[in-house]
Amino acid sequence: MVAEAFEGKRILVVEDDREMLTALQLLFEDMGAVVETAIDGNAAITVAVETEPDVIVLDAMLPKRSGFLVLEKLKGSAKKGKKPIVVMITGNEGKRHQVWAESLGVDGYLTKPFRMEKLVSAIEGSLSN
Repeated sequence: MVAEAFEGKRILVVEDDREMLTALQLLFEDMGAVVETAIDGNAAITVAVETEPDVIVLDAMLPKRSGFLVLEKLKGSAKKGKKPIVVMITGNEGKRHQVWAESLGVDGYLTKPFRMEKLVSAIEGSLSN
């Protein structure tokens, strides 16, 4: 069952849209995950360093520091063998940003709007690898 893959996992949701943030937080909490949130790029880095999440759902366009700069910082500074799974979500449909995210080591990339099942599936696939 899908929910079992999330049971006890630490997930950081980074999203500046409060409604989307709340929806994602409730989704993962209902699946048994421990959820932390951040609404800007600087807060995302602080929370990620403090909590060492298993998974980060990261909006690309954030105040204070873009999701791309957050991704670069977190993937580059994570402890050896302890790099979080990062799925980036964005309203930008251009391929250039996706290529940039992939070059920085993103594990998944979804454009908004997306079905929650697609996000869950992307994360579950990365958790099982």
